[in-house]
Order: sequence, then C-alpha cells, then structure tokens
Amino acid sequence: MNKTADILCIGSVLWDVIGRASVDMRQGSDVAGHITRLPGGVALNIAMTCARFGLTPALLSAVGRDPEGDDLVAACAARGMITDTLYREHDLPTDRYMAVEGANGVIAAIADAHSLEKAGANILRPLQDGMLATKDAPFVGIVALDGNLTIDLLREIATSPLLAHADLRVAPASPGKAERLEPFLTHGRGTLYVNLEEAGLLCQSTFKTAIEGAHALIKRGAARVLVTDGSGIAAEAMGDDIISARPPQVVATRVTGAGDTFMAAHIAADLGGASRDDALHSALKAAAIYVSGQGPQ
Repeated sequence: MNKTADILCIGSVLWDVIGRASVDMRQGSDVAGHITRLPGGVALNIAMTCARFGLTPALLSAVGRDPEGDDLVAACAARGMITDTLYREHDLPTDRYMAVEGANGVIAAIADAHSLEKAGANILRPLQDGMLATKDAPFVGIVALDGNLTIDLLREIATSPLLAHADLRVAPASPGKAERLEPFLTHGRGTLYVNLEEAGLLCQSTFKTAIEGAHALIKRGAARVLVTDGSGIAAEAMGDDIISARPPQVVATRVTGAGDTFMAAHIAADLGGASRDDALHSALKAAAIYVSGQGPQ
C-alpha cells in the first residue's frame, strides 16, 4: 500500500444490480427499463463520492476471491480507493444488492451481504497489523461505518480502543437496520446520518420533521446527528444547537445511493473546513445532483 488514507470506509462493498423504469411502479408491475451492474454498497458508495472530492478512502470489508470479486476490486482501485485493506477469502462469495426502482421510488430491494456478516471482525485486521494502525498507535482520522455490519461488530466498534480516537460517522444502510445504531446512542459516539423514518425507529416513535427527529436523537444520547427527509427540510444537531436547510428541488431519476452521497459530501465538506451550515448545504446539493441523474453513475 503506497497511499495514505484520508478516510476509512467500513461496511458493505458489493455489486449493485439496479433495475430502473421511468414510470410509476407497484407490486407486480412488468415494464420496460434499464438494468445496470455497478460497484455499490453503503461503504463503497461513500468511498466513491469521497474519492470524487479528492480524498483517498481505504476500504475495510469482505470481498470474495471469485471473478466477481476480482472485477470489483479492480473497479475500486481504478476509482482511487485503497483495496489492499480488504479481507478476501476463497469460501466467501462476493456480496450483491438488487433493487427495482420506478419513478415513484424503490419498489423492492434485496441485500445479499452474508459474506460481510460471516467475515465479522476479520475486516478490522488492518487496524491492528500495522497496515493502517496498531493497538499502540490507533487510527485517529475519520471513519465511515454502515449498518450492514452485525450488531455485535457495531457494539465492538463503538467501544473498541482501536477506534477510540477516531471521528466515527455512522449510517444504518436501510430502515430495517436502523436499530443496529443503538450502541452509538448508548455510548454517545460518532455522528449519525439517518433519514426521518430511521430516526423514528431509533427513538421508537414517529416524527413529522427532521428537526423533531434530530432533537429526539440528541435526547437519546447521540453526540451529533444529521436527519434527512427526502425533498423536505434536513437538520443537523449537536447538543441543543440545531440547524436546518431545504434541499434543492429536482426531478428524481434515481434513489439508491442518495443518502450515501449526502453523507460523503458532508464528510468531505467537514474535512475541507466548511462551517456547519455550509457543510449541510453542500451535502444537500450533492445529493440533489445525484438524485437528478446528473452525477456519476
């Protein structure tokens, strides 16, 4: 490894297989559209966006030693990411995510991330073996985590001395995995990036606005939180200080990956020294560009 990592991205690195149609869809719809296979997964989506902002991400995840895995690693390296840090085993197939999207949003999705779950704490080896850090010299930069990790591994990361001095940025990956972020509320660690539904699930409640959700998460123990609400107002909270902004209004042509783009753009703005207000606006603009279909695929 001859590069220095600006950020560690820990979580799902897989192939996204996305079917998109330009019309509204419902269960049972059979329509014409386009099907693509692209590098994806929450951690990888964040890493790719960070790379576009000039950062060098290192990937900590599990990728199989199969042809799909070799193709994926090559694609990641070509996009400026450090891939030597990936955990690769012959008996773990490369993970995949499949989704169907209509003009009215995601209709259905399946995440096959079993290899990441089976790999467990093995993906953290570069934090101990000297590749990125050691037990005596822990990593001190920004770390992006996603909720595709097991709850046990997320609990370990929330309290691990290996990341005790790191700036943790955490996303749940999907509403169904939102409650996996509970350890970061319990220990008051990191910055949480959630949507309004995920905020409600973490608080076992429902909220009408992102501002309400952000305030409730701080009361639950979050150190810092950003809550988005699609085209509605987004909020960021640190203690009692809450700021908010409305995203640019665009016509949505894709949805999968928008939250990851928001998170990565916000991290990049933070690293660049932007104010909290400017970082929030920058992230919302990047997500809007992505959703409109103008950004990179």
